[in-house]
Amino acid sequence: MKVLVPVKRVVDANVKVRVKADNTSVDTANLKMALNPFCEIAVEEAVRLKEAGSATEVVVVSIGNKAVQEQLRTALALGADRAIHIDTEEELTPVSIAKLLKAVQEKEQAQLVLFGKQSIDGDNNQTGQMFAALTDMPQATFASEIKVEGHSVQVAREIDGGMQTLCLPLPAVVTADLRLNEPRYASLPNIMKAKRKPLDVLTVADLGVTLKAHQTVVKVTPPAERKAGIMVASVAELVEKLKNEAKVI
Repeated sequence: MKVLVPVKRVVDANVKVRVKADNTSVDTANLKMALNPFCEIAVEEAVRLKEAGSATEVVVVSIGNKAVQEQLRTALALGADRAIHIDTEEELTPVSIAKLLKAVQEKEQAQLVLFGKQSIDGDNNQTGQMFAALTDMPQATFASEIKVEGHSVQVAREIDGGMQTLCLPLPAVVTADLRLNEPRYASLPNIMKAKRKPLDVLTVADLGVTLKAHQTVVKVTPPAERKAGIMVASVAELVEKLKNEAKVI
């Protein structure tokens, strides 16, 4: 079984981002970039499936400029077998990304496509679902447990009322939630081995996909700063402020 794992390059989760002065986008100059945390969980799960004998090959794919190869090498160091880089300078929307990944899937014919449930920059939570719709593959989102059994995959996912278990025929699409696993750290030997693993570079034209501009970013603004809290002297003063200032009671 081949597992395809799309991954994304994002600003490190521990870095505080700032909006550009002209409000066009987030300023990423000189910021530490990293593999999207949910994508890292998806890579870890794919590697675990291979270690358990359920998968035979793990392929990672990313879309962006040459810089994304750093994150692809990270995924290779975590245990993926090979990588595909779709080279483009454009900022793509989820539907465009899904179309490109559909073209990759048509070439690779993976039995399981494992996404992170969302990226921490756009927070759209759309690409996996759009990909499943375009490829007409069954999907299970927000997976907290994955088991491959024969020609099907069993996925446990958290819902409001508890846990829901789905059984999907392969090939299938699954998006990984935070509780699926704890990603490993890449060892130095594996980092060195990753440099020699195959990484293929494709263009949008190579995949034969025509992309359109589906949306335009009008403005990017930082969230409003929270006002400092105040100390009250008594319960009566608290009630008075909640009633007359906050107007919540």
